[in-house]
Amino acid sequence: MPTLSVILITRNEEANLRDCLTSLGGLAQQVVVVDTASTDRTIEIATEWGATLSQPADWPGFGPQKNRALDLATGEWVLSLDADERLTPELRSEIAAVLANPEKATCFAIPRLSWYCGRFIRHSGWSPDYVDRLFKRGTARFSDDLVHERLIASGPVAKLASPMLHYSFMDFSQVLQKIDRYSSASAQQAFARGKRGSVGKAVLHGLWAFIRTYFIRAGFLDGSQGLALAISNAEGSYYRYLKLWLLEVQEKK
Repeated sequence: MPTLSVILITRNEEANLRDCLTSLGGLAQQVVVVDTASTDRTIEIATEWGATLSQPADWPGFGPQKNRALDLATGEWVLSLDADERLTPELRSEIAAVLANPEKATCFAIPRLSWYCGRFIRHSGWSPDYVDRLFKRGTARFSDDLVHERLIASGPVAKLASPMLHYSFMDFSQVLQKIDRYSSASAQQAFARGKRGSVGKAVLHGLWAFIRTYFIRAGFLDGSQGLALAISNAEGSYYRYLKLWLLEVQEKK
């Protein structure tokens, strides 16, 4: 059977990393961890698992950092994971079957079921959430985006059936922290590409994000968490455009 490398980028993932690696169930022949300035037990856990470890001093963004991890992979196939993601037994079996008989596809998208403050979200635009993660090494690389990076595959992409579990938000503190980090990175990325914002755009985009999540994508079917998610999506969009506007204000000073 072809060999598999699992690649992860981390920062203070002590609470997640062990469970993520345990969920591999011996599927991978190599684990690659590229870490950014962790101050908890992330490095200790990665070392216990015999991971190929890299600790670059800089942070170039999500896409470039994942490419650093990819460059350290030696397996014939690569599976990219986040530390808060878990493989189920069904997904492990499906991946093993792909490795044994990949057919014509060189890249596979995995459906992801994400947790939001107390429940898995099955609507709201979060399900089915296909992410391109399993690919033959040498046939794909990540985009150079600071945030919201994507895998760029050179060949056909097929879909797996078994979902991956994504414990993305365990509480609202994590929601607020991610809104702040991602809205800042998204604003910087958009500003570098020539986009501009305003307070009016921030309000309108925030309102549209709520309507799209809660009504168009049926977030109301996800109960109270669906409403909370629609509000946090609106906040993320609002702050992204507000921070984009402030970057323009600061540039003109």
